[in-house]
Amino acid sequence: MFSLFKKDPVKKLKKSYQLKLEQAMNAQRNGDIKAYSFITSEADIIYKQIQRLESEVK
Repeated sequence: MFSLFKKDPVKKLKKSYQLKLEQAMNAQRNGDIKAYSFITSEADIIYKQIQRLESEVK
């Protein structure tokens, strides 16, 4: 009954993932390749978490 009020962790991670990709794009446009690679690696970690959570649900 109370699961109705639980927040979806995948939705939160997807939002975070999109934000990281946007930050990476802006860093790349500004010519900061070091920051771009760091943010991209963080986005990759978030993406792997999303995949893991989605596979647990199925």
